[in-house]
Amino acid sequence: YATLLEQTEGALWTRKMLTDNRRQLPDVPELVRIVVAVDPAIKAREDSNETGIIVAGLGRDGHGYILADGSLRGSPDTWGRKVVTLYEQFHADRVVYEGNQGGDLVAHTLHTIEPTLPLQEVTATVDKRARAEPVAALDEQGKVHHVGVLEALEDQLCTWEALSGDPSP
Repeated sequence: YATLLEQTEGALWTRKMLTDNRRQLPDVPELVRIVVAVDPAIKAREDSNETGIIVAGLGRDGHGYILADGSLRGSPDTWGRKVVTLYEQFHADRVVYEGNQGGDLVAHTLHTIEPTLPLQEVTATVDKRARAEPVAALDEQGKVHHVGVLEALEDQLCTWEALSGDPSP
């Protein structure tokens, strides 16, 4: 009845790193900022990429806290409603979305669901590995914490190796 915990040699994260840095809600300091981050998928087919949806907070201690993973495959309306639900559930300050894919369409989708949703578009200028490396380094230093177990996210982090040529999760 055991679960096999896999990880890929060369992945930026290890199971040990995530486990050592894990926190539970009583151990999370006051959060001074909470955002819902969205990396939208272009298509909503069964074999499409997921729309990445993460809730993260900045603690008064200067550490990052990953509070929830709402990533899913679905239509813009489906992921948009998930984003708004998480924004409200976690009393987030704003939604940050990657504008490289979708740009104005992402903002339009989210504002159609919740017209007053505060949005900030960001543009990725380097590949996913280059964006992930500094976050993995902070995690390795014990400055990023997953709150509870985020199984699907942690599986992706520990099994993706960018130099393999495999698509990013």
